[in-house]
Amino acid sequence: MRQRPRNDSRGILDPVRMLREVHFRRHLPAESLRQWVEHYWLIDWALDAPFEQRVVPHPAVNVVFRRDDDGTGEGPEDGEVAGVGRDLFRITLTGTGRVCGVQFRPGGFHPFWRGSVAELTGRRLPLPAGRLPRPDGPVCGGTDDDRRRALDAVLTAWAPAPDPATQEAIRLAEAIRTDRTVLRVDDFAARHRVPVRRLQRLFTEHVGVGPKWVIRRYRLQEAVEQAAGGPLNWADLAADLGYSDQAHLVRDFSAVAGVSPAAYARSVR
Repeated sequence: MRQRPRNDSRGILDPVRMLREVHFRRHLPAESLRQWVEHYWLIDWALDAPFEQRVVPHPAVNVVFRRDDDGTGEGPEDGEVAGVGRDLFRITLTGTGRVCGVQFRPGGFHPFWRGSVAELTGRRLPLPAGRLPRPDGPVCGGTDDDRRRALDAVLTAWAPAPDPATQEAIRLAEAIRTDRTVLRVDDFAARHRVPVRRLQRLFTEHVGVGPKWVIRRYRLQEAVEQAAGGPLNWADLAADLGYSDQAHLVRDFSAVAGVSPAAYARSVR
């Protein structure tokens, strides 16, 4: 179990600019929640001009609470559950506000939702949403510790119900994320001694998308991260990430990120 939150920028397009514009940080949840929750993410902003952030989504569900300043220093607070996003996520921030988000581990939202997570894929539902009631009080107030404790209380009150299938889905999704040699579903299933059809059902029910999509998304996020790091041999990168050729990588990258790999690389340097 992690003792500190991830510090990478994977999935965030132009993270350097984002860190100039907003105050972004991550915190771990209470230890009892870490088997399901990747981290909490907090963003505060006070902007003179609108700022658009783009993110290549992870194969993960997020629960997000947002408060925009209404001039009193408080403002109304909205909450939503965001299923796995297949497309590029864009958000434009203006004025002053704050967000408190929960990124679940891939597969980790199932014990809270108590149904197929595929029901949420590509959707954003306001709270209360189906099986999830609204919190009793505000979440985005006070210090980081106040906000972390409020998120702990919300998730604990939702009373997650552990089950072995959830743990298996989390473990297999983590194996895909951390092992860049995973490029094909049938090879991965054989390595972990799981029938392909069972693997597909497990991921659809618990992660919300199939294992092939998860493999492709993690490899694409790696391409985004490497594109921002310096000059690349795109043909070699395509082969390393399991694409049939450079053109295949360019098509996938452009479809999700909205620009070609080369154009993105130029834009962030």
